[in-house]
Amino acid sequence: MSEHAGPNGTIDLKSLADDLLGKAREAHAHRAATTVYGDRDSLLRQTALALLKDAELAEHDSPPEATLQVLSGRIRLNGQGREWELTGGEIVPIPPERHSVTALEDSVFLLSVRREPAGER
Repeated sequence: MSEHAGPNGTIDLKSLADDLLGKAREAHAHRAATTVYGDRDSLLRQTALALLKDAELAEHDSPPEATLQVLSGRIRLNGQGREWELTGGEIVPIPPERHSVTALEDSVFLLSVRREPAGER
């Protein structure tokens, strides 16, 4: 069980975000991540990521269905010829196209991904 999990299975996202920012400050890549829900075989997986200002997740393919919810800070989701700037408390569906993420300030976000069933991957 995660150190951020309560006795009834809830997760303290504020505490988790603070810890991830601390780990990102110590990391060479200026980022840190942890799985909040699911595992490699789950259809739904949620990952919390911390990026320090100017850190980036390089362009990559989009999963079948996903959302990005900013817990704190400010990020830019860069799509193909378009972009979304989000701040704490905002959520956006990730478009089904290659995209990247840039932190405009120290930020933590929750990535929720629906993956294809194992037989369809």
